[in-house]
Amino acid sequence: MTKKIAIIGASGYTGAELIRLISSHPEMEITALAANSKAGLAMSTVFPFLRHLDLPTLVTWEQIDFSQIDLCFCALPHKTSQEVIPHIAQHTKVVDLSADFRLRDPAAYKEWYGNDHAAVELQKSAVYGLTEFYRDEIKAASLVAGTGCNAATGQFTLRPLIGAGVIDLDNIILDMKCAVSGAGRSLKENLLHAELSEGYNAYAVGGTHRHMGEFEQEFSAIAGKPVTVQFTPHLIPANRGILSTCYVRGESGEILQAFYDAYANEPFVKVLPFGEMPSTHDVRGSNFVHIGVKDDRIEGRSTIVTVLDNLCKGSSGQALQNANLMLGIEETTGLMMAPLFP
Repeated sequence: MTKKIAIIGASGYTGAELIRLISSHPEMEITALAANSKAGLAMSTVFPFLRHLDLPTLVTWEQIDFSQIDLCFCALPHKTSQEVIPHIAQHTKVVDLSADFRLRDPAAYKEWYGNDHAAVELQKSAVYGLTEFYRDEIKAASLVAGTGCNAATGQFTLRPLIGAGVIDLDNIILDMKCAVSGAGRSLKENLLHAELSEGYNAYAVGGTHRHMGEFEQEFSAIAGKPVTVQFTPHLIPANRGILSTCYVRGESGEILQAFYDAYANEPFVKVLPFGEMPSTHDVRGSNFVHIGVKDDRIEGRSTIVTVLDNLCKGSSGQALQNANLMLGIEETTGLMMAPLFP
């Protein structure tokens, strides 16, 4: 039986990506789309690249009867999600793409996002949405909190290594190059073409990026003790993609084997032969993650390069992968499309 799907926040990049993915999903039908700022408009007006699809007209989220919906994707900004989702979650399953339910500790949420959480009980019950590591919990969940795109990239790199005990936990450096779509669709002066193109810059330097909260929560839980990484993201003049270069102290052969062991049966995570390095071009527009490992000329040190598409595997593709599990659908359904190249 086809599942009825709603998307709120449908006028943003992640909302549009969800529509793109679900439009060819054999077991899902989009029956409601909400974007309060653009209510009343056709999706073909907001996103002309979707004009070939027969989609519902945009409404406000309050106009949707969620009792008639099997699952709702919430693609609203953080702080807004926690105000809206308690109303929706009374009626249907929810996959949230914002940051509001990623952190389990309300104090940690306030530390990284600057405000008290408005739905603490739901926050406690939400399942973290990194599918490959929370698969069983996601299957039984009514609310799944999608990861940050940077946080997902870093965790695909480091979770298996921390779990296997093959790296020095006090010497981890994450250097990420992030495409501009990760900043969302709202107008920002520094994202104007004239100010972004032909250069790139570091931001959130000194460990101030909000995804650090996810790193510390998840890595410390695996290690059984506090783990802090050195992380600097960089904004690059590209539309899609994240490339993470991770520097660790550990033997490259053991690191590669830890990846093979962790991802041997994962359909979306591809570990490359030793010494091969991936490019964001290899995963563009897809739900795949590619990981490469190389030893360093400094003895005992290794470099790991991980790439994914921030809008797909880092957000909307991950959300659909989780929704499949929540609805009892084969996990890979609607997500096995080949990357776009060039």
